[in-house]
Amino acid sequence: MSTSANSNKERVFIFDTTLRDGEQSPGATMTLEEKLQVADALDEMGVDIIEAGFPIASVGDFEAVVAVAKQVKNATVAGLARAISADIDRAGEAVRHAKKGRIHTFVSTSPIHLAHQMKKTEDEVIEIIARTVTQARNLIDDVEWSGMDATRTPIDFLKRCVETAIKAGATTINLPDTVGYAVPEEHFRMFKSIIEGVPDADKAIFSVHCHDDLGLAVANSLAGVAAGARQIECTINGLGERAGNAALEEVVMALRTRGDAMPFYTEVESTHLARASKIVSAASNFPVQYNKAIVGKNAFAHESGIHQDGMLKNAETYEIMTPASVGIKETTLVMGKHSGRAAFKDKLKELGYELGDNAFQEAFVRFKDLADRKKHVYDADIVALVDDEVGSVGDRIRLVDMEVVSKTGGVHKCNLVVTIDGAEKAVSYEGTGSVDAIFNAIKAASEQDPHLVLYAVDGVTGGTDAQASAHVRLEMNGRIASGNAAEPDTLVASARAYLNALNRVMIERGAAAQGALAG
Repeated sequence: MSTSANSNKERVFIFDTTLRDGEQSPGATMTLEEKLQVADALDEMGVDIIEAGFPIASVGDFEAVVAVAKQVKNATVAGLARAISADIDRAGEAVRHAKKGRIHTFVSTSPIHLAHQMKKTEDEVIEIIARTVTQARNLIDDVEWSGMDATRTPIDFLKRCVETAIKAGATTINLPDTVGYAVPEEHFRMFKSIIEGVPDADKAIFSVHCHDDLGLAVANSLAGVAAGARQIECTINGLGERAGNAALEEVVMALRTRGDAMPFYTEVESTHLARASKIVSAASNFPVQYNKAIVGKNAFAHESGIHQDGMLKNAETYEIMTPASVGIKETTLVMGKHSGRAAFKDKLKELGYELGDNAFQEAFVRFKDLADRKKHVYDADIVALVDDEVGSVGDRIRLVDMEVVSKTGGVHKCNLVVTIDGAEKAVSYEGTGSVDAIFNAIKAASEQDPHLVLYAVDGVTGGTDAQASAHVRLEMNGRIASGNAAEPDTLVASARAYLNALNRVMIERGAAAQGALAG
């Protein structure tokens, strides 16, 4: 976003804790190399603070924070520390390697935590805050203090804690919704009360750190910003303990897209969001749900015929941001049973087909029939569909029926029925495998013997209705042609791809047949 566009807005700092809180998701542990790759992506994206880990947790965690601190070029690198002297010293040692380092120390403040986890009184907690924040500040100028479970802490005691931390030298005050308990209205009131009621509150930046147990992490984060917080703690893809944290990509794009309602900006380059999402998903081995806001597979995908029609006329009818703004190449009009004629015609045009009215109507009917039987319809499905009925008008060989018999260590046989120039012909042929038997049967039926240059099969997707995409390249009489077909059945796809290539190698589209076929 340009400087002029931000001239009347206040900056919100983005504190990413993917490498610390995100990695605490069960099963999301990352290797050192993966952490460095994530850190690079965050730094290039313009994240302000990267919380690289919990140095006291293990030797590996300490070494990872040191490595990130040495590598990061622009962002501040933070290390987490409990309100314990050894933790703070260890965090200070880890982040001293950074161009800009921060110690982030925390202590519990809520009654339930004090009674059952800390076993401390309120006065003892106040003394701990004063002592440990002072220790951290003596090691480094940038100190963040967090009151764990702040949203379930009595407001008067929370004010005492915040005042103590600021007096001891904390430059950032984080009031986390540790268990995802708050709702936006009370989160707003808490920050407003603290910021307006604590002496010297203006000497610190206030921060939100929201968990998503009730699905309110992003909403609570934005409510905190509206109340005066100027730092948001978040993670890529919303990774984190239990239900996760506020998602970085969501808060960034909410502030960017709704600048009219929220006059704030960040320095994050939003076009890097999709790439960062993929990197973190791969490193953590946590897939991104399809309907995840901003970076999910379906975030810029449309299947409803009404929506697709609107998108074709004006993208703003159903998209409030552009795919390019988050680093996604383009909108996807998903072809399925809800798609209408306008979207189907646009997809055909994209695939290089211009059909007359009758041919289009026939193709559309076949498409709807396929979509009713199959959950996902891919481009390859549509190409095969149109080629079979329209694009293959000049095809002289067509598949009618096929039966393949295979037995481990035994015979592989293909019983094939095709039409040649409209006349039906049946053959049976054996082979060293199922595909070999199919190809031999086709050659026997056509009385042609092309050279097989390439045969490959790709799985288009996972699942029981996955499409097999078969690719065949043939050479005959100096001509080379490729054929493709997509079918739920791999063997049928292979047969159709071979026939597609054979027709192409023998017949020039729109011209007379080249070569003779047996009748």
